Amino acid sequence: MATNNQILSAKMKVFKISFFFATLFFNFIAFAQPKTPDWVSKVGNRNTKYKNTAFSVKKYGAIGDAKTLNTKSIQKAIDDCAAKGGGIVSFEPGKYLTGSLFIKKGVNLNIGAGVEILGSQHIKDYPEIDTRVAGIEMKWPAALINIIKQSGTTISGGGLINAQGKVFWDYYWNLRKEYEPKGLRWIVDYDAKRPRTILIAESSDIILKEVNIQQAGFWTVQVLYSSYVTVDKITIRNNVDGHGPSTDGIDIDSSTWVLVQNCDIDCNDDNFCLKAGRDWDGLRVNKPTEYVVIRNSIARKGAGLLTLGSETSGGIRHVWATDLTGYDTGNALNIKSATIRGGTVEDVYFNNITMHGVGNVLQVNPNWNPSYSYSTLPAGYSLDSIPVHWKKMLTHVEPKEKGIPKIQNINLYNVKATGAKKAINAIGLPESTLKNFTLSKITIEGTTAGTIDFCADWKFYNVSIKTTDGSEVKVTNSTAIKL
Repeated sequence: MATNNQILSAKMKVFKISFFFATLFFNFIAFAQPKTPDWVSKVGNRNTKYKNTAFSVKKYGAIGDAKTLNTKSIQKAIDDCAAKGGGIVSFEPGKYLTGSLFIKKGVNLNIGAGVEILGSQHIKDYPEIDTRVAGIEMKWPAALINIIKQSGTTISGGGLINAQGKVFWDYYWNLRKEYEPKGLRWIVDYDAKRPRTILIAESSDIILKEVNIQQAGFWTVQVLYSSYVTVDKITIRNNVDGHGPSTDGIDIDSSTWVLVQNCDIDCNDDNFCLKAGRDWDGLRVNKPTEYVVIRNSIARKGAGLLTLGSETSGGIRHVWATDLTGYDTGNALNIKSATIRGGTVEDVYFNNITMHGVGNVLQVNPNWNPSYSYSTLPAGYSLDSIPVHWKKMLTHVEPKEKGIPKIQNINLYNVKATGAKKAINAIGLPESTLKNFTLSKITIEGTTAGTIDFCADWKFYNVSIKTTDGSEVKVTNSTAIKL
């Protein structure tokens, strides 16, 4: 018969074993569930304020009849508001046709309920400015609404900005039909100059909130070279009267300390997209996109719920994307670049995601879309007679190693996807493996499992992939993949 000491010793052993496994379990939970970084609370506008003084565009001659071009009248109201210390530029209910507007410091352009801003369909109403488009600095038409080199500026209201972009979509498709047979696919997007809808450039402490936007001619909202910007409660509907090419939703481009929240995007390209310059010109500028929060938002049609790239030259890092939902979106997390683009994509958190129908849940491709990504001047053209932006696209990155992108330290947690075509499509490069990915608490139901190629140090915790074709993730040319 066991003594009391022996019984006590046995109980202690059981307790120690139980405690050991409990510790392992809680350590796993703590590791698998990412902690919100301290910097997340510091993003976005830093308490922008404006006066309550009202400046009605009607008093400056604006007419909301959908026919009269009101560019000069509205701009006068904006300029007068700014000159008098700021305030609210407002509209009577109606439809106001306009070309490019430039919002200034201390001005709140309030597009209220019952107000519709109609973008001019004539490119001459969008003066060309020095800017960056798709990763290249060049002359390009100003956006419909611009905030450039300003601070403490707001665009707000529950009205509608109708960019009326279909005429520019048609122009693009016609030019592409002309260019592609000539071997010029790589330059079509840059020669088909189409106006963006809202541009926030070289500015800080900016608010864009509660505005409805539709039918962008090109990108809808671009935040460029800016900091401390809040984009809140924006609705984008670009698939109205067709499917506009490259009608991205919100592009955060070489910008920092940006907050995007409570948005709902339906477009025909990337829904929420982070960019940082392209190829030689992007490496020259070398400005990162970092400290970005995207949360509590919806993506509908579009190429990516969250896309990083393909413009990665300046680097994309410190990204916190959480509580997002996709409906029939092309990809959930889409990371793309090219072998002449360079830059590093890292420290990305993609958390609490629900996808109802999706192409790829995780898509990673550092050699994306070669016909668009790589530039070759066809026979019959001379470097001495082509436009400056063509020359930028054709300038070689030296040394070649500088053009190889790096993608590493990517974290996916609590992702649920149904109706997926493919779970994972991650294809790295022999000279640049996709490193240190962590997937935790992932549930995917779809057609096929997919591929992991040229990757290293991937960890999977509580990952379930159920496929109708019965496949499992195929791993090739990779090391330390712990499925």
